[in-house]
Amino acid sequence: MQKRTERKYLPEFVYGGMDGAIDSFAIVCGVMGASLGSMVIMILGFANLFADGFSMAVSNYFSVKSRNELVKEPENDPIKTAITTFIAFLIAGFIPLFSFVLASIIKNPQLIANQFKYSFVLTGVAIIVIGWLKGSVTGKSKIRSSLEILVIGGIAALIAFLIGYLIKGLLS
Repeated sequence: MQKRTERKYLPEFVYGGMDGAIDSFAIVCGVMGASLGSMVIMILGFANLFADGFSMAVSNYFSVKSRNELVKEPENDPIKTAITTFIAFLIAGFIPLFSFVLASIIKNPQLIANQFKYSFVLTGVAIIVIGWLKGSVTGKSKIRSSLEILVIGGIAALIAFLIGYLIKGLLS
């Protein structure tokens, strides 16, 4: 029974974590595409981390609450699903920002010069782990699930980078 309870909210954790990591890394890529500084990445990244995480949690709450009102035997507590989504979003969404935060604290020239590369690698690892968890939840291939999310995240990052680059070009 304990294992079932622990896994009960795993889909919300995967959903929140996947969106958090991809959203935050897309912000990093959009800012990099526009050739703006690390401070902009952190401001936009943290604003998005909390605002979007809250929005997703509230949306999840109302979705589960509505679903529970339609069935006689609700399975999930909407508050717990919302909290799980929010926490997962914050944890995974912080990963793309971590190297920028660390570089601003430590002020190591090598870390500063490579903070985007570190963000790229850390985010890739996080997305692969989340994909692996997604495979566990769905009962599908964990490798395929990881690769699917990695491709989705990569496309989102590329779109954000290109939009940042194009808008900077239009405004310059």
